[in-house]
Amino acid sequence: MKLVTFVQNRQARLGVLQTTANGDVVVDLNKAEPSLPTDMITFLNLGVQGRHHAAAALAQAPAGATVPLASVTLKAPIPRPGKILCIGLNYKEHAAESHEELPKYPVVFAKYNNCVIGPHEPIVLPKISSRPDYEGELAVVIGQRAKNVAAADALDYVAGYMCFNDVSARDFQHRTSQWTIGKSFDTFAPMGPALVTADEITDPQSLDIKLSINGEVMQSSNTRQMIFPVAGLIAYITSVMTLEPGDVIATGTPSGVGAGRTPPRWLRPGDVVRVEIAGVGVLENPVVAEA
Repeated sequence: MKLVTFVQNRQARLGVLQTTANGDVVVDLNKAEPSLPTDMITFLNLGVQGRHHAAAALAQAPAGATVPLASVTLKAPIPRPGKILCIGLNYKEHAAESHEELPKYPVVFAKYNNCVIGPHEPIVLPKISSRPDYEGELAVVIGQRAKNVAAADALDYVAGYMCFNDVSARDFQHRTSQWTIGKSFDTFAPMGPALVTADEITDPQSLDIKLSINGEVMQSSNTRQMIFPVAGLIAYITSVMTLEPGDVIATGTPSGVGAGRTPPRWLRPGDVVRVEIAGVGVLENPVVAEA
């Protein structure tokens, strides 16, 4: 299932994105089955039972529950995650281009709700930064409360996966040893377009991942190149903190970021950034200057 948050008639709703012979459509889950919720977090809290219920509703959804994708606006699948935890230096070649040693433990930092935007919403370049950068990543969405989870069981706690762009103001990021300030500008966490449920992704460590700007490929790798795989990240993080349904883990970026190029390739107004992950989808965002 490709779960989406969409806006129709100024109301945010929970839906499923489907491809039909007549094009892409969105099925409103609450209209298909009124006992299902209208928002993503409440739905995720229903767990596997909720997803089974949704699948049954889709199989017999009335015509009035389905609308063309072009008639609605997709938002970030989880508009206000409780936590957005990001992993730094999780691909060897990216660590090398960043002139950093390979980490012995996952490098964890945070983004916040103000950063979140969805597909086709603009990344706004702040006036006070001269080095805005891109980072295409696989994001993991937690599906059930998780604390002290063993790596062998960790994927059982995953609701699904999304494309993610860890937009970064490098000048602010490197002012101190702590990265959060450079990662937390408004609009600096594009995610989506859909939350692809975990049952559709056989192995999160075998996914091709690519980022392009204006059609030019800047990053191209595979999630098998991660230093710390998804299961290990969940085990490590939950040894410290409790994760809740809807929490997001952005698993790190491969090489090819703007800061690692000669000369550096910073984001510019007019750019269109596209993150593509096999089986997960395509996330595209325009870039604009701050007004």
